[in-house]
Amino acid sequence: MTRPERVQSATPAPCTKCGSRVAGVCASLDVAGLDDVSHETRRTSVSPRHVLFREGDDATHIVMLMRGTAKLSRQMPDGKQQVLGFRFEGDILGFTSGRQFNADAEMLTEGSVCRVSRRDFEGLMARYPAMQRRMVDLCTQELERTQEQLVTVGRRQAEQRVAAFLLSLAAAQRMRNLNTQAFEMPMTRAEIGDLLGLALETVSRAFSALRRRGLVCEPGGNRLELPQLAALLALAEGEPVDG
Repeated sequence: MTRPERVQSATPAPCTKCGSRVAGVCASLDVAGLDDVSHETRRTSVSPRHVLFREGDDATHIVMLMRGTAKLSRQMPDGKQQVLGFRFEGDILGFTSGRQFNADAEMLTEGSVCRVSRRDFEGLMARYPAMQRRMVDLCTQELERTQEQLVTVGRRQAEQRVAAFLLSLAAAQRMRNLNTQAFEMPMTRAEIGDLLGLALETVSRAFSALRRRGLVCEPGGNRLELPQLAALLALAEGEPVDG
């Protein structure tokens, strides 16, 4: 059966402020493609600490993060949590080759998500080759970030690790055409430590050292400012930094 034609001359309302249009899989779609996606998906507002899915749940759907920040983690055999990474608006969560999700996904902030069944998502990529190519690009970028994370944890000292993490947040902002030097950082020191393989106290000392050097400012709340990105990069790479 052929799909009914839909005449659409403007961006569908749910897509107008969705992060996926800039940094996600929908960035490659025209108005007609966005209209198709909006009809295949279910949108939901979510609150901080809302669990999107649990490790071991049936991976029958994927989640596109329209707005907000989420955390991926696993529960270890000793009961402790291992943070695997953070996801931002436009990112896809739960896309896996297996039949079950391989991590927990939890919101850190208020936001909104777009849910689509795995079968429908695969159908969309089949209908829109540009979307499929975009998905390959995003998976490649994720692999590169994973490799960089291995270098960070395996080779860098505490301050370097924290500096590299902050630069990764700035890079996520840049991908979304947002301010790279002033933004919200909703993750806790403990969650950052879990990701970087550092104790909470070590992360706190690293932030204090970066503040003394003038590389980090925390004016209040979750607000973070990075006034000297070049110097922060030099520190992460082990180069001499004044201050």
